[in-house]
Amino acid sequence: MVMKRISRLAMTTAVLGGMATASVAQGLSGLVPHRAVYDLELKDAAEKAGIKAMYGRMVYEFTGSACEGYKVDFRFVTETEVGEEKRVSDQRSSTFEDVSGGRFEFESRSYTDDRLDKEVQGTAEEKADKISVELTSPSEKQVDLQPSRFPTEHMLEVIRLARSGKHFFEARIFDGSDNGDKAVFTTTVVGSPTAVLPDDSDAKSAGRLKDEKTWPVTIAYFNDEKADGLPTYRMSFKLYDNGISRDLTMDYGDFALSGKLVKLDFLPESKCPAQ
Repeated sequence: MVMKRISRLAMTTAVLGGMATASVAQGLSGLVPHRAVYDLELKDAAEKAGIKAMYGRMVYEFTGSACEGYKVDFRFVTETEVGEEKRVSDQRSSTFEDVSGGRFEFESRSYTDDRLDKEVQGTAEEKADKISVELTSPSEKQVDLQPSRFPTEHMLEVIRLARSGKHFFEARIFDGSDNGDKAVFTTTVVGSPTAVLPDDSDAKSAGRLKDEKTWPVTIAYFNDEKADGLPTYRMSFKLYDNGISRDLTMDYGDFALSGKLVKLDFLPESKCPAQ
């Protein structure tokens, strides 16, 4: 059960970086391709979770541009001690999103102790009144879902929300996670911009951003159509204006992980042709 939750959480964490579309790219000044490395450790665990320790590393790479689309490569590795056992979970995913064209491609692999547990691969397209999903793995299947945002679309709304001074946003998201055949309902809360605090231990790892303000963001994920009950999990992070995030908390209720930025590389930018 713990490994299944980590798998879902890892795929969800991969939505953090893509934050622009062709129509608003100029409005998102300073959006940069980058590679971010986070150290992970157990922040809290209820006794019923049975987790003695958990630690790991997450690597997130965001590249592309508004005209050519955005690519995210992501790896999330943790070692978990449950009772007398230790298990290594290795989650790898790659996504491509053409925001202006309304197309999303996704592929993920989940390993436990170097053994492949699951592979999910497919594409999704926005239609007039639905999301059409074509899966090739774990089995060939076509699924029609209610209208949903893809990850970049959703994070664009987060940026708009933050810049406008609004603090609450609801959306249904399709990100290709689990078996790639369902969307989830989310609520997002954005706080006011905050300066670096003395206990911001990973701010110094942000390089030229180390003294910049961030928005505190919390996204809660629900399996139901509305946020009437408790979320299945919750993510909190500090978001820079250019789409980079740090100081992550990934909370599943009976256990939570923290993710601290330890290395940030700015990658070459792809320029779009002049219109």
